[in-house]
Amino acid sequence: MKPELGVCYYPEHWPEAQWADDAAQMVETGLSWVRIGEFAWSRIEPNEGDLRWDWLDRAVETLGAAGLKVVMGTPTATPPRWVCEKHPDMFALDEQGHVRGFGSRRHYCFSHDGYRAEAVRITRLMGERYGADPRVAAWQIDNEYGCHDTVVSYSDAARTAFRNWLSEKYGQIDALNTAWGNIFWSMEYRHYGEVFLPNLTVTEPNPSHVLDFMRFSSDQVVAFNRAQADVLRELTDTPLIHNYMGRTVEFDHFAVGEDLDIASWDSYPLGFLEDRSDRGEDWKRRFARAGDPDFQAFHHDIYRAVGKGRWWIMEQQPGPVNWAPHNPDPAAGMPRLWAWEAFAHGAEAVLYFRWRQAPMAQEQLHAGLLRPDSVAAPALAEAAQVASEMAGMEIETGTAPIGLVFDYESAWAWKAQPQGAEFDYFRLVFDFYRGLRRLGLSVDIVPRDCTDLSPWKMVVVPGLLHWGGLSDALATYEGVVVAGPRTGSKTADMQIPLPMGPNMNGVEATVARVESLRGDMSVPLAEGGAYQFWREVLEGDTLELSEDGIPARVGSAQRQYLGGWPDDDAMHRILGQAAEKAGLEVLDLPEGLRIRDAGQWRFAINYADHDWKLGKHITGAPTGRIAPHDVSWWLR
Repeated sequence: MKPELGVCYYPEHWPEAQWADDAAQMVETGLSWVRIGEFAWSRIEPNEGDLRWDWLDRAVETLGAAGLKVVMGTPTATPPRWVCEKHPDMFALDEQGHVRGFGSRRHYCFSHDGYRAEAVRITRLMGERYGADPRVAAWQIDNEYGCHDTVVSYSDAARTAFRNWLSEKYGQIDALNTAWGNIFWSMEYRHYGEVFLPNLTVTEPNPSHVLDFMRFSSDQVVAFNRAQADVLRELTDTPLIHNYMGRTVEFDHFAVGEDLDIASWDSYPLGFLEDRSDRGEDWKRRFARAGDPDFQAFHHDIYRAVGKGRWWIMEQQPGPVNWAPHNPDPAAGMPRLWAWEAFAHGAEAVLYFRWRQAPMAQEQLHAGLLRPDSVAAPALAEAAQVASEMAGMEIETGTAPIGLVFDYESAWAWKAQPQGAEFDYFRLVFDFYRGLRRLGLSVDIVPRDCTDLSPWKMVVVPGLLHWGGLSDALATYEGVVVAGPRTGSKTADMQIPLPMGPNMNGVEATVARVESLRGDMSVPLAEGGAYQFWREVLEGDTLELSEDGIPARVGSAQRQYLGGWPDDDAMHRILGQAAEKAGLEVLDLPEGLRIRDAGQWRFAINYADHDWKLGKHITGAPTGRIAPHDVSWWLR
């Protein structure tokens, strides 16, 4: 695969006389793709039925004539004011019942049938006009599902749709009462008309109710996306894409991806470090101009799985952003590094956001490749450097040695019933991922419904609500398995199973009881490191004790269950021993230095602000050092 570069562009923001010069400069920089249209509904249709294609026709013509391939976005993330006036109840309501209305973006409820029909209508009109246009080489559906906490809605439309969803799932109301355990606190329902949404309750709502509501909310996103995808399938043969976000788990991305050809995500390393990292302030300060060394890679691997091997970055941060608590300038070299790291994980294309910094509205402080006065910003030269370096280069990722199971439903379950303030499913899985990366191991993300684990030498299950079909896959799997806390701890209905968990194939063990731990009361392990945040009292074949004499790990070296959340030291030791058991070479990489194997290539990626001696840290690396915020690669 030959990777490509691109950029996001908004021709409606700039004088038309400027478009041709912009397109020529894009091509001169080495860009191949340009994304347009995803926020342009009010210019395409300023009033209902008043369609004005002329400007968009000319934009496609200008960009295509320069040699650029166009990604056309459906504009359904920003319905114009007239649509909102036509459907005044289309807005989502937050958990407190407040309307989330017009004035920014993503102002719609996924359950509103009237708005979904409007979205399908404008998508069809766009598909009819540009679906067969050879200059439009891909389509992006909507924009950033879930951004700004917009998956869940407590509107009347959502309540009605949820009741219908429950009726289809359970049939008779008694089946729902049993599944939810509604005998508790006299919560039994007589009919579906009595079921409300799980908000505004006196204390915590029933976690089974919350989990089903999250499942329903995810299904609404899937249905909304599918409605547009089905229309475009009739009108174009080009790939369909959506641009997902970082640390967004409110809907099942795998389910959305089933209706698309390519997954993409919007990578903002500095914003995400400030806005979405669980690491301490010292960590954030150390990597403030580079980003977390593992956060981007984790999402690259997730979206490679969601896209079944095909994925892009649709928006790559080029400079300071405008939306995080603090918005520093990236260190010199980072826009180049981020692109190369994406290619090392198999990205087909990386598109920088945006071409020119906007002088107006909410994103005026969000940098682009050009300043508002069209003078080059620092990242333009770095994009040109990447384009020059990758000329003629082909990258194939192949299969990684490690399969890491990631499950969106588990994230919903533990949000519904965390039991400890720090227990967050994404954080748990990311800690395991970080531990594997510190060992120098490349990782594939595996969904819970995977039926064949044989491609991987080792499978890691950081935590899992219930095993589902993965239990059958484990029955025939011959590699090493490490499962983390709370795996198999509940049924699909969010009840404690009998026999009690972990119910792990090949491990005879029982979780007798659990405790959540304050951040300052970790439990030391006998062989080093500690469990933090969460600890279980285990019964079974003991592999390791905690210092207080309670079994901490059970099973065997080939197949083991961890009764707690390992800290960095314990994670490094336990995963390292398991990887060696699987026959894998392990390293001890320092903070900031990471590697990624991609077919014949090995990439070294340095997020640190100082250099490293490669030969000291990476076996088989060429002699020499890797500079701060730099990337090196060589044939393995």
